[in-house]
Amino acid sequence: MECRHCGSSLEKPGDFCLVCRERNADAVVLEAARDRATLTIVDEDTVVGETTVTTIPETADERATIERRNFASRIGDEIRRKRPSNVYATGDRTVIRDVRRDVHYQFYRIDADDPVDHVVSRRGADALDIVETPPGEKISGSHSTLIGSRTGMRAIRTIASHPHVKKVIPGPIDAGGTGSRSGLRAKVTRADDGGNLRMLLRDGSSVQENRIVTTAWDAQTGERVREALNEALVDAEFQEA
Repeated sequence: MECRHCGSSLEKPGDFCLVCRERNADAVVLEAARDRATLTIVDEDTVVGETTVTTIPETADERATIERRNFASRIGDEIRRKRPSNVYATGDRTVIRDVRRDVHYQFYRIDADDPVDHVVSRRGADALDIVETPPGEKISGSHSTLIGSRTGMRAIRTIASHPHVKKVIPGPIDAGGTGSRSGLRAKVTRADDGGNLRMLLRDGSSVQENRIVTTAWDAQTGERVREALNEALVDAEFQEA
């Protein structure tokens, strides 16, 4: 395959061009199983290539951890070759979590019978705007205290890191909830008519409701953002899978 910008030869379809420094793919769809990962390379609304990475899972705990991390690193190497804007991932959560730690691209969790078609079909007119603001600058409002202290802030930043989130506004803390022994938990609730959301933080008997302003324009598109945010909270271990 040749670079669509300068015509230079590329080793693999969709590779980032090291000659003209331009991208030849803007998304990667990762379908991850414990022993096999398929990466489909997408440029705009066209599939330009596919790569498969395999491993033989170890059974001993220590060796299994090393093997899984090596597997994730090899998947990460294939993603870095493309330098995509977004990675859409489905499948084994442990593999995806390790890959997310290995690379620094924006991940979206998706759940669809045909993940590639799901991604390609949504890259047209109904694509949501992207917010480039750093996560820390998206957090605002008059309530600066978060339940769970640093853990609460990590949950807030997990939400603020999402590119379809414009702003996260922490609310007051209600200490009259039902006690829980499961530690801090977070959940994003159903979208309102304008596509905006709320996230509930719970820690012991304390509850905090936080407003999330998104780039969604109605309840339906807001639900898409809600699903992605709750998947991110699962991956960050603030929710059960």
